[in-house]
Amino acid sequence: KKSRHKSKKISLYLCYSALKFFTCKALSGVIMKSSITQIERRFGTTTSEAGLIDGSFEIGNLLVITLVSHFGAKSHIPRIIGIGCFITGIGSFLTALPHFLMGHYRYNSVSNANPLDNSTVTYAPLYYAKNSKKFMFKGCKSESGSHMWIYVMIGNLLRGIGESPIGPLGLTYIDNFSKEGHSTFYVGILHSISMIGPIIGYLLGSLCAKLYVDIGSVDLSTITINPNDSRWVGAWWLGFLIAGVLNVASGIPFFYFPKNLKKARKQSTGPIPLDAPSTNENVSQKLNFKDSEQAKKTDGLAGFFHSLKCIITNQIYILFLISTLMTVSSFIGSITYIPKYLELEYDVSMSKSNFLMGTTTMPFVAISVLLAGYISKKLKLSVMGIVKLLLISRIGSLALQAFLWILNCGNQPIAGLTVTYNGNDPGTTQNIPFSFCNSDCNCDANVWDPVCGDDGLTYMSPCLAGCEYSVGHGKDLVFRNCSCVEANNFQSGNSSVYLGKCPKADDCSRNFIYYIILSSFTSFVIGLAIPSSITLIFKFVEPELKSLAMGFNLLLMRAIGGILAPIYFGAAIDVTCLKWDTNNCGDRGACRIYDSTSFRNRFFGLKMAIRAPEIICYIFLFIAIKKKYQENNTGLANNGGMDVDQSNLKEPLKNNKQLASSAHADGESHI
Repeated sequence: KKSRHKSKKISLYLCYSALKFFTCKALSGVIMKSSITQIERRFGTTTSEAGLIDGSFEIGNLLVITLVSHFGAKSHIPRIIGIGCFITGIGSFLTALPHFLMGHYRYNSVSNANPLDNSTVTYAPLYYAKNSKKFMFKGCKSESGSHMWIYVMIGNLLRGIGESPIGPLGLTYIDNFSKEGHSTFYVGILHSISMIGPIIGYLLGSLCAKLYVDIGSVDLSTITINPNDSRWVGAWWLGFLIAGVLNVASGIPFFYFPKNLKKARKQSTGPIPLDAPSTNENVSQKLNFKDSEQAKKTDGLAGFFHSLKCIITNQIYILFLISTLMTVSSFIGSITYIPKYLELEYDVSMSKSNFLMGTTTMPFVAISVLLAGYISKKLKLSVMGIVKLLLISRIGSLALQAFLWILNCGNQPIAGLTVTYNGNDPGTTQNIPFSFCNSDCNCDANVWDPVCGDDGLTYMSPCLAGCEYSVGHGKDLVFRNCSCVEANNFQSGNSSVYLGKCPKADDCSRNFIYYIILSSFTSFVIGLAIPSSITLIFKFVEPELKSLAMGFNLLLMRAIGGILAPIYFGAAIDVTCLKWDTNNCGDRGACRIYDSTSFRNRFFGLKMAIRAPEIICYIFLFIAIKKKYQENNTGLANNGGMDVDQSNLKEPLKNNKQLASSAHADGESHI
């Protein structure tokens, strides 16, 4: 009784700590995703460079994931996970460090260029143009600290190193000590409840994005931009400090776990029918894996390379790996830049988009993950059933994303960029900032200080709108007698402009509601495949190779999906930029405005181009597994019948190696 009580207590403690770590790990990752655009603006990088910073997490993970998977499985798994928590926390602290070493954030604005501080000031376009250039080069040396984004990259790399044990070792630890056929259910519970991490992460990211980056050290009444402005930078550093503390705290309980929890496993007593509940032993018999006795007897690097060869030569595992790789690449590229897309297409601030991600998308994913795990346990799905569920989820989510592509609000009417100065659509985007109405103003075309005119057009700066003077101060600043507005709005006589871009049409708000509803349902369908995609890895390899198979899977996901996806998605987005910022040294900084139509087509087009071959691979995977099972079950039945004694099971399996090899070759030829 004491032993059973102790085992239950340890199991509860394990579940609590595992959930706690999963939650903190996911929280840290989501904070980086929700803050990447803020980091891009703060350090003046391009979107592809920001993607490299985001991908540094995967680089750190990639450096150690395979070795941790192989050698960690033979070590004290809980303690290795605890050490990983500490490293992750240190990485989070290092990521936030540049904020405290750099000066205040500075952006091009009329209030920055104008040295006067009166409630009513005279605004001369010529004066503004000359002094904006003077202001531009004034702080060049102090802004050289922007290279401190390297600290962000190194901190994110450390986070990747610290996170590496949880995937291959944590899930293996749970799978080893759960009842047969229940691992999918437990993994579903784990990932569902651990979705609390992303939910909290997005809500925290929303709060940080709403707070100004230099809050507490500047007078906020002097700030002329708001969270909807493309120059706005939120308190991105605050989330990393909170995540660092939580990660360190979550690692402490793991140092009190035992190395092993003994659990008896039932042994198979005969050949398994095609629709039998899936267990690792059953699947091993069905697929006739190659003998791994050498891997058991060999230690060190020789054993590592032998084990690696075993999983690389597993054709079904490799096909599943390719399919999963395309899924992950599309997902990572999408989740990294979806806040940027919502800001551009639907005029939603980063704060609001993060809030909606945390309150709509993530809860639907959590519910679907839990439901998928329950369905697998309740219906006792075989491997074939799990693959069917996975295939339905992938096809359904692809179809729903096509509808998301259709929803849009069109390009923002910006004089000199997307429309002419009289408001006409030129049929293509242009960059002609000057017109007859501002030809005498001697404006700096590089300045991005958008204002909304009474004529409904957005102008790139008050100078390019032809304004003569301003009234008010701070966010209430209004520019009057603007010649370009007067030329388009001569009947009403109003010729003023106001800080910020013009709001989009009313139907855009309605389209955004449709987008959120459809996106939430899409997330639900995607979540149905998460437990299946994780546990299937264990079903395609021998029990002794589970950790290495998971580690090798994560390695490729990190290398190709995690590192490259944000970079090439970012590069595709950079091509659509219409107006680049110019930093204080005269160099190109972050993009201020994109071509909305081109952005949407490239963003969704790239996702579809990746996901279409993914569906084809999953169909081939389904066919290959079905063929393999049918041939192997037929071979086992011919050798021993359906009632094979356990003592005589090993010999027929040995004699059946030639049949398995033949079936393996046939399956490869069929694929």
